[in-house]
Amino acid sequence: MAFWLTVQCLFPNPVEATGIYDIPQLVSGQSTWVLDQAEVLSRVSENQLTTSLNNLVNQTGQEVRFVTIRRLDYGETIQGITDKLFDKWFPTPESQANQTLVVLDNLTNNAAVHVGSEASRLVTESIAKSIVEETMMIPLQQGDKYNQAVLEAGDRLIAVLSGQPDPGPPVVNTIAAESTFTKAEDTDDANATLWVVGLVIAATVIPMATYFWYQQN
Repeated sequence: MAFWLTVQCLFPNPVEATGIYDIPQLVSGQSTWVLDQAEVLSRVSENQLTTSLNNLVNQTGQEVRFVTIRRLDYGETIQGITDKLFDKWFPTPESQANQTLVVLDNLTNNAAVHVGSEASRLVTESIAKSIVEETMMIPLQQGDKYNQAVLEAGDRLIAVLSGQPDPGPPVVNTIAAESTFTKAEDTDDANATLWVVGLVIAATVIPMATYFWYQQN
């Protein structure tokens, strides 16, 4: 059973819209694995991903393609354009079976995936969901790290489609944040202590100073 998933994140910026017919036509078996319409990927990353995906199809027959776009047409959704593009490129059940298509819109950093019927035996719905919601979204939330998001999603798909164990989503390092939070708490406690000590000293010293002043006068 084929399925699709989508996720939304971050905020939009005004750029040119991309429609289904703005994306070049491809067919099953064509060795174009990355279409960076949004121009957010480095040449090194694009070449690295292309080589890895080309090796995947040679070894397994599974085809994975990544498409980045700048912005959706009015009224369109990221999942909608992904599904339409999937059907446009692969119009028959036979051509769709071993296909996986990932589309990323860099206007809103929305991502969607459409997995063919045979590919979905390996890339389950839960894995696909994790890829778009965690593997891709975490780097994007950390500062629009498109190269990292696409490369890590590619690595995970390649592992799963090669029959290897799912490496899972990236591990988010929360130690630094927790450490910073703890230090902030410690700082607040220390400041509060200093205020109390200061008030105690003032309450003691001021009356004594006033008393001695009166005695001298």
